Amino acid sequence: MHDLLAVAGLLSAAAATPGPNNLVVLHEAGRGGMRAAGAAIGGIVLGGLALLAATVAGLGGALASHGGARTALGVAGALYMGWLGLRLVQTRGMATCARMALPTGMLGLFGFQFLNPKGWAMALTVVAAWPAARAADYLPLAWLFTLVPLICLLLWALGGRLLATRLACPRFRRRTDAAMGLLLLASAALLLAGL
Repeated sequence: MHDLLAVAGLLSAAAATPGPNNLVVLHEAGRGGMRAAGAAIGGIVLGGLALLAATVAGLGGALASHGGARTALGVAGALYMGWLGLRLVQTRGMATCARMALPTGMLGLFGFQFLNPKGWAMALTVVAAWPAARAADYLPLAWLFTLVPLICLLLWALGGRLLATRLACPRFRRRTDAAMGLLLLASAALLLAGL
């Protein structure tokens, strides 16, 4: 039970903190409501489960044993997050940034999970620490990789929906974009510092 709580806490911290996944969900919910955010949430959750399955099947071990590949993935992810952050701080708004840089739709976000360094870090860490002798022993992780991100992403979508009317005001939108951009830049810097 202690292991499950530790994994749930780690996943909660990763899923609740700002990142490209949350930015897409916030944007989609603000633009088209909870229904519009549903495809994004579905792609993220299913992509996370596929990433977990690939890690359990051995792809994660291959990545972990090749330090250069792991570092390259981390640097690419940090640069992407940093670029998104700069775009939000410098451009006319989240809509412009999202249209030009963020993955969209269920399939796009499913595939993006395999490029997401935070997703790889979570899957590698959790699978390495999880005591398992056979594939069925990973089922509790699959439940956590479904429920925790789903809850966190639904909260981000609710936030986007609640902010929708406020984001219509250009001044508030610029401030929100700048704050999100700075959070993404901080996340990118922390990711680079950890490599």
